[in-house]
Amino acid sequence: MKVIFKQDVRGKGKKGEVKKVSEGYARNYLFPNNLAVEATKGNLKNLEAKKGSENKKAEQQLKEAKEYKEKLENTKVEIKAKAGEGGRLFGAVSTKQIAETLKSMNLKVDKRKIELKDPIRSLGVTKVPIKIHPQVTAMVDVYVIEE
Repeated sequence: MKVIFKQDVRGKGKKGEVKKVSEGYARNYLFPNNLAVEATKGNLKNLEAKKGSENKKAEQQLKEAKEYKEKLENTKVEIKAKAGEGGRLFGAVSTKQIAETLKSMNLKVDKRKIELKDPIRSLGVTKVPIKIHPQVTAMVDVYVIEE
């Protein structure tokens, strides 16, 4: 019997897959637990329609992420910090400070999306990658100036 999985079932299939399983397994386990539906023509059409709308939604999100990337890359982020001799900072500029500065500029970025390997510890310009979407990463210039 062919079924369409509604949820991931370990060892059998993932959500949205059409697979052949034994009739007893389908009738006694998958259907009662609402894990799958029978693969009829109507259900297959519904599955195709769902996949089409999900693809459209994913394309829209990617387009929005690319637009947001342009906006972020054209932004100049200035952070003031106390510094000692040779341009070394007392402390460091962290992802939290960068996120708060962007927030004050009406650009919302989660601090966990900022992919800074080590905190910034010196004055000057640093290119900071921000992951907006799994396929889109923006490079933002962060200017650390003396307070």
